[in-house]
Amino acid sequence: MQRVESEIARVIKEINYDEVSRLFGTLSGGKRLRAKLILKIAPANENAPMLAAIVELIHAASLLHDDVIDEATLRRGVASVNATDGSKTAVMLGDILYSKAFTELVAFEKDVAKIVASSVTALSKGEMMDVKMAGEFNTDEEKYLDMLYLKTATLIEAAAEASAILAGKDAPSHALYGRNLGLSFQIIDDILDITSNAATLGKPAMNDFVEGKCTLPYIYLYRALDDSDKQRLLLLHAKVLSEEESFWIREKMKEHKTIEKSFELASRLSNEAMSAVREDTELVGILQTMIKRSY
Repeated sequence: MQRVESEIARVIKEINYDEVSRLFGTLSGGKRLRAKLILKIAPANENAPMLAAIVELIHAASLLHDDVIDEATLRRGVASVNATDGSKTAVMLGDILYSKAFTELVAFEKDVAKIVASSVTALSKGEMMDVKMAGEFNTDEEKYLDMLYLKTATLIEAAAEASAILAGKDAPSHALYGRNLGLSFQIIDDILDITSNAATLGKPAMNDFVEGKCTLPYIYLYRALDDSDKQRLLLLHAKVLSEEESFWIREKMKEHKTIEKSFELASRLSNEAMSAVREDTELVGILQTMIKRSY
């Protein structure tokens, strides 16, 4: 990972603008899941650290744009760029990171570059779908999972598939692994948004629902409620919740076991991913750690 961080620092320095360096320095690196995945799949390939750096720059750019869209003031417990320097600056910084990542990406083989580039188009499409879906209460599980795949899983899928090509490993199996890892990772995030508190999340609890997002626990809850409670849930959608309202939602989720049902899907996706790479104990370990994680 030290080589990845060095490559990221070099690329940022090459942009040759102190303001970009300053702003990038305020960003939290996060878990670096995508970079770690690339390094574990292609540990011996000399180009793997650069590919990891490119994917992390793309991920950072997407988060900058995501925070602007969501009007989020915190990212991993730290003030977001749009909160400190304004949305225009955050969007432009995201654009710079995207374009610089693509500048570096063209040096890779065509098939590797195309996989990563295509995932960015899919990611952007997923972001647009997410915004559109937040306009009303979504009850369609399949529609939600399609959006989740595009917005979150596609870049992890691309990281796994592209690094498998670099390492001469089975690309389809690793692509399936990355896809399911991304989906289950985000479903666990959705669960933690409900079950964790603001101090551990680094953002307000139940923030997804307040922003208008209907994640799996809410979709499953809506299906289970009677007509009167369905109407109450709909009225609470996309509004700041009182403690009493948050408590009511959590209690109904306990009653109807919607958290457990969501976790079951994440576990099933993880098991499919483990089966795809069962001989790679490190990749299996990533999934096992992820499915049990907390902030």
